[in-house]
Amino acid sequence: MNKAQELRFYIEALCVYDLKKDEVIASLLDLLQNINSERVLEKQSEFFRKVTGHKSFAGYVSKLILTDDNAFTKAAASGKTGELPSAVLNGVKSDLTKLEAIAFIKPEDIYNSVENNDLKEVLKTLPAWESGKAAAPLETNWNKQIDTLIEYYRKNGYGMYSKYTAFTWRNHSLCPITSTDSITLSDLKNYELQRRKVIDNTESFVNGYPSNNVLLYGDRGTGKSSTVHAVLNEYAKEGLRMIEISKSDISDLTLIREILADSPMKFIIFIDDLCFDSHDDSFGELKAALEGSLCGRKHNTIIYATSNRRHLIKESFSDRENDINRNDIMQEQLSLSDRFGLSITFINPDKKDYLDIVDKIAKDRMLSVNQDKLHLVAEQWASRKGGRSPRCAKQFIDFVESAEKRGKKW
Repeated sequence: MNKAQELRFYIEALCVYDLKKDEVIASLLDLLQNINSERVLEKQSEFFRKVTGHKSFAGYVSKLILTDDNAFTKAAASGKTGELPSAVLNGVKSDLTKLEAIAFIKPEDIYNSVENNDLKEVLKTLPAWESGKAAAPLETNWNKQIDTLIEYYRKNGYGMYSKYTAFTWRNHSLCPITSTDSITLSDLKNYELQRRKVIDNTESFVNGYPSNNVLLYGDRGTGKSSTVHAVLNEYAKEGLRMIEISKSDISDLTLIREILADSPMKFIIFIDDLCFDSHDDSFGELKAALEGSLCGRKHNTIIYATSNRRHLIKESFSDRENDINRNDIMQEQLSLSDRFGLSITFINPDKKDYLDIVDKIAKDRMLSVNQDKLHLVAEQWASRKGGRSPRCAKQFIDFVESAEKRGKKW
């Protein structure tokens, strides 16, 4: 049995890590199945094009292993590999042995397996792909790295949850967000008391302790959404993930929770800029999702929402026509906002705090500018923007930094 036939059988015999549906592995299998056909030239060219879209083939295969979704990776992520049948663990070892051999296939293996001398002559002219190095922890002896892999999955998750930290809900399915806001907690200035409440609640959630759904409300530009994004970046390495949904998706909350129910990861379901009209149907659906629904809250999901309104609902003039109606409206408003166990207020800073934020961001950017001028122009900037806020301060420093680097006046 030649090398090409052996590797073909290896791919076809994969059990736990069934990677045959991956386009690069499928292309390799197609090549190996056509080793004694004139199509071998076409198939090797196709495989080469797919492989060269990545740094190396061994690196690519190892990353497939690290991000695969199967019974072993899911159990490892949840710390339950001890509950797996021994047959599964044996299957993992067997697959890793095969996958290591597959990952380091060389063009010579194809050449030496072809019997037709004319085809071999043309194969000599085709460029070679790079096998390269495998990603840690799969540098060598893959079938002996079971314990290391278990620890890797426990820290980094499995499947698409190991590849991405944030998702959006679109067309009734989870869609990865490939590029997320890189903001960190240290980038956010002041509001330490408010931020500490969010951090403490998130730490409790990530560690499996009782935690609350959170409403961050207050003035625009005060860092409500940025706080949630920064918290995700801080705790992603501990298994935290985020699902961002729009108000129109609130009716799908039960479905989202059911999809996530058997995952060992922890998920913040994030609803940004939440506000309802007085007769909005999703108002009641969110109430039920927070508390009161028969399906109940899942252990691995929590809701974080931001809003510019304390009670999340717009009032019309007709809502205020009489005291009885007014009382009913107030009770309805409170019935939703009170279901967030933690409500945190963010208000615009006064002049002193605003300038303090400006100074801190300027220091982070290492800007050597006159402070009196910085404060004067920062106030003028805020006046033109309609008020002081952390967002306004950051936008101002962006402007100053750009001007300084280009040698322009500001």
